[in-house]
Amino acid sequence: MRKNVSFFLMVLFVVAIMGYPSRRSAMDLDATPRMTIVYNDLTAARRFSSRAQNYTTLLLEDEKGILYVGARGAIFSLNSSNIADGSHQRMDWEASPEKRADCLKKGKNNKTECYNHVRLLQRLNATHLYACGTYAFHPLCAYIDTSTFRLPSHFEEGKEKCPYDPAQGYTGLIVDGNLYTATRYEFRNLPDIRRNQHQRLLRTEESPLHWLNDAEFVASVLVRESVLSPVGDDDKIYYFFTERAGEESTSVFDKTPAPRAARVARVCKNDLGGKKILQRKWTSFMKARLACYVPYYEVLKDVYSLDGGDWQSTVFYAAFTLSAQWRSMEVSAICRYNVSEVRAAFEGTYMEYQDSSRKWSQYNGDVPEPRPGSCITNRARRRGYNTSQDLPNNVLDFIKLHPLMYEEVKPADGGALLVKRNVIYTQVAVDRVRALNGQEYDVLFLGTGNGWIHKAVVIGSMVHIIEEIQAFRVPQPVENLVISKQQRSLYVGAQSGVLQLPLSSCRRYVSCFDCILARDPYCGWDGESCRELAETLKRSLLIQDVLHGNMGCWNDSAQATALQKNRTVLRGDDVLLPCEQASNLAQAAWLLNGTEVVNEKGQARFRLGVDGLLVTDTQLEDGGEYRCYAQENGLQALVATYALTVLPEPLMPPPPPTGPHPPWQAAIHEYGDMRFIYISAITVLGGLCLVLSVVLLYVSCLQKRRGKYSLGVPQGSSVELQTVSSSCLGKGGQEEEGEELGTYPDGCLQIIPGEAPTLALPGKEGPPPPPPPPPPLPAEFTNGLAALPNMLRKMNGNSYMLLRQNEEPCTSPLYNSFTEELSKILEKRKHTQLVEKLDESSV
Repeated sequence: MRKNVSFFLMVLFVVAIMGYPSRRSAMDLDATPRMTIVYNDLTAARRFSSRAQNYTTLLLEDEKGILYVGARGAIFSLNSSNIADGSHQRMDWEASPEKRADCLKKGKNNKTECYNHVRLLQRLNATHLYACGTYAFHPLCAYIDTSTFRLPSHFEEGKEKCPYDPAQGYTGLIVDGNLYTATRYEFRNLPDIRRNQHQRLLRTEESPLHWLNDAEFVASVLVRESVLSPVGDDDKIYYFFTERAGEESTSVFDKTPAPRAARVARVCKNDLGGKKILQRKWTSFMKARLACYVPYYEVLKDVYSLDGGDWQSTVFYAAFTLSAQWRSMEVSAICRYNVSEVRAAFEGTYMEYQDSSRKWSQYNGDVPEPRPGSCITNRARRRGYNTSQDLPNNVLDFIKLHPLMYEEVKPADGGALLVKRNVIYTQVAVDRVRALNGQEYDVLFLGTGNGWIHKAVVIGSMVHIIEEIQAFRVPQPVENLVISKQQRSLYVGAQSGVLQLPLSSCRRYVSCFDCILARDPYCGWDGESCRELAETLKRSLLIQDVLHGNMGCWNDSAQATALQKNRTVLRGDDVLLPCEQASNLAQAAWLLNGTEVVNEKGQARFRLGVDGLLVTDTQLEDGGEYRCYAQENGLQALVATYALTVLPEPLMPPPPPTGPHPPWQAAIHEYGDMRFIYISAITVLGGLCLVLSVVLLYVSCLQKRRGKYSLGVPQGSSVELQTVSSSCLGKGGQEEEGEELGTYPDGCLQIIPGEAPTLALPGKEGPPPPPPPPPPLPAEFTNGLAALPNMLRKMNGNSYMLLRQNEEPCTSPLYNSFTEELSKILEKRKHTQLVEKLDESSV
């Protein structure tokens, strides 16, 4: 039994990793982008940025040619035809220093949170925009005159309309002069859906059951269901969010947090709340679960709505990622929902919270009339219920306790359209394009968490990714996507700036096969180049196959000719023949003299790789013509051609001239090179020695010509002065103690202990400089200390200092004995441990 349970759990884990089983293979679900376009290849891209950051709020007014951008501390008005032309307008809206200081006192981050992040930017009327910002955790809103584009002098309190936290999930719409928002307001931990402006303030219910359970909002959509409605229905605002699924709890003893679930909720535009019950609360709030039918894909990232001219054709494209417990895996899914499926879920069975079991279950009791949660229709008006305030109390009580529907909103295709590994989709935008055959295709633009854009086309119940585009050099999440049909552009909002990309880059496809295999609804082949359908007047001359992607290229001229390259290799060597594939879906096929090259046992020397064909240990029979083809979706196109020549043996240098040679000539030929190397080395070393000698001589001369030392009498030394030569005793002995120390008429040398004197600095007053020193003694009398009279010496920490010397040289007959005695004393002191005292010295 345990073995069976283990096997069953393993199967479930594999299913979770590979994706939900469907009629398509896992390879079809995990689609690969056909082409990869890196940042440096974006030749048609236009960029806008400034000193501001976080360009996350975009408002496109296509008919006016204006793209409004809300950033951190600023609002911009850009030319939508070219956002980088420099004609933009800027309005600074920074948080005041006082509000920033208050934000810091609340413990918020001064680098990210204590700024004014513009979160709402909507058209209010013909003359004004309405904008709201976090304003350093003190939300404010403003009316902006578009003619002057200046910040007004008065602001509105924004705590009921805008979140405090710039990272908080938020969505907002202005519909017929009323502001519909959904977020967590103030510092309360409970999310809320509210309506402000002209009509009465409405909000969601908090007790006894929370209608929203830790919700994170991502989008809101207006659906005009009142247009041509046979039942007199009302317009509705749909909200998309992720919250904790309380209905997933299975036991009262289960203390683990409830898993998160994707939701869709709706409210009626003309809801006025209840009269006594649910006063200033929604009477039409209902929510249902969005099911993508892929295990663990529960976190909703973004939703985009698209209609074909009437509300009944509205579809919602939703991007999902894994829930928190699977964050180690990066997987995303795209599901599509019809508005009819959403309406069916809200018209189904309710759920009820059971106090006894503390869990949600299906409600099977009676449902009062009019139906709770529905909008006011013609049928309700005929019964006297003209507004929500006319609804009976039992209907309002039922709404208060039954906000959750039992039926799930099922995807229109029975499952996910796309499952992509190693990608987190953060934004989705959709454009509907009419192809050459008259059929409409939905083209998806998917923004990722690392700054890439995936362009894909929905074909039936699957998705073909046409290309992946590196939108930003520095990886950063794509925060917003807006499509302009008039400018045929995609606007990408991110932290570092705004990017404008063309919806199509047909000229990137250089051959008919490339153009057809791309399956791009924007592009068609005209016989010479791949052109955009929107720029071609005679569409009858174009070729396109979005459905299959392999029809139309029949003539030989459609193939791109490959220039033949020559390769020469020695027998037994290896050679690589490159064959770069522009498509990630193509496979390389090689022909050698018309015969296919395959990796079989008899052809082990051929290695097929992504870089090309590697031929190892080439033989004579391997030479010939190599042709590389790209095989994709049943088509084959020539990519590269090589003419390989295999030489039988290496080319040898010409032999030396023949003839008799004397033995000495052979020796010279053998050792000539070595002798040349030795002579060159000796010459270089000799030159270096000469240079070093010149440098040392120059340094010695500089030392002799330096500024003279300012010699003075040491202070504070009680050591008795002694003479070094006996001939100096009679002239400078004790009978002359009253004379200046160290001055002797015969010029004899006297050395006393002490520290080195301070050098006289230029520009400073001091004692007059002594006369210049005498010339150095001959080398045979100095014992290597020729510079002793002119420079300081140190040995074992003892200092030796010259006091004074007359210009006349010493003529004492005992001078030789002095030098010998000095040398002996110095030699002796090298092996004697000296006591380190500051004012003690010896010779």
